[in-house]
Amino acid sequence: MAEIQFKEITKRYPDGFEAVKAIDLDIGDGEFMILVGPSGCGKSTALRMIAGLEDITEGDLIIGGERVNDLAPRDRDIAMVFQNYALYPHMTVRDNMGFALKLAKADKSEIDTKVTEAARILDLEQHLDRKPANLSGGQRQRVAMGRAIVRDPKAFLMDEPLSNLDAKLRVQMRTEVARIQKRLGTTMVYVTHDQTEAMTLGDRVAVMRAGIIQQVDTPANLYENPRNLFVAGFIGSPSMNFLPGRLEGDVVKTPIGDIPLSDRIREGVQKAGSGQDVIVGMRPEHFEDVAVEQEEHPDRMRFRTKVDVVESMGSELYVYFDVQTDQELHTADLDELAADAGLEDLPSHGGGQQVVARLSAESKASPGGEVELSVDTSQIKLFDAGDGRSLTLPPE
Repeated sequence: MAEIQFKEITKRYPDGFEAVKAIDLDIGDGEFMILVGPSGCGKSTALRMIAGLEDITEGDLIIGGERVNDLAPRDRDIAMVFQNYALYPHMTVRDNMGFALKLAKADKSEIDTKVTEAARILDLEQHLDRKPANLSGGQRQRVAMGRAIVRDPKAFLMDEPLSNLDAKLRVQMRTEVARIQKRLGTTMVYVTHDQTEAMTLGDRVAVMRAGIIQQVDTPANLYENPRNLFVAGFIGSPSMNFLPGRLEGDVVKTPIGDIPLSDRIREGVQKAGSGQDVIVGMRPEHFEDVAVEQEEHPDRMRFRTKVDVVESMGSELYVYFDVQTDQELHTADLDELAADAGLEDLPSHGGGQQVVARLSAESKASPGGEVELSVDTSQIKLFDAGDGRSLTLPPE
């Protein structure tokens, strides 16, 4: 096991493009660190620099207390698992898993012992004599992981290892990866575009955008206390809703009504020193249908709206509606989030802003009908309309 440290690391290509820009990141010994962000944000490049597959332009990479910038990949004692498995089709599972040890001229009995132990951990014992073509996608992914495990490396690197699996199998393998990492206790750096994977797997998560780390924190803190608009919009499914707002005294005026500011939020806004125009963030789960609320709460603000679309998830409903506003929200953060989600080319909502609410399954909301909703105003987030920084972070 080993600690991995990025010290002001930059990756610049010959054409001048900077894929990674002076990032600092400390990954603890035995920690499960997730690198997450939209396509092209530099997360895979960062991983490949750890592996030695990409040269480092500036800065220092420290693994286990040793600077490894100039070490060849084979000398770094790192094992990498890719999304395409990279198994040898003519070899059995046993031979695939033990191949790296065979190349290292390890003793046959040692190879057999390590392969058998890895197969037991991964529940592959009954498949050791089968070829990859006769295995399911999940089994092939476990073989690729087994090939890394037998080497007993200082760290595991995983580059979107579950992206080729179907949705149900991806959920199962997510659980497997977490279980295996906890059992082995080895440092693991895991790259994914899927923020659900990031939130459920990692000890800590580093959110990247355009080669820069936006925030490194526990999944819970990323969700509850995003540092900026981009992190707030990227983390969460469905993602956070954003509406234009204007600060006037002790309230923030929004298209759905005037929201009184709690003492905590007001103090945060005053400390941040923002202007009057803000962006108001509301997570879908902080809405509810007034008709099914168990009890009234002073922090809940009510409003009526026309329903556009209802998606029933069985245990809950996703209700989509438009909020009319004179002010269109266009910031670099929001435009990039829309592009990453594939929404940038969708038609506009005629001066409206689409909002999604996650409601109880008991709600009678229906497409084309009206519904009275409430929103928990104590949970709103405020962001500077100019630079996107959070105005409501709790004091450190």
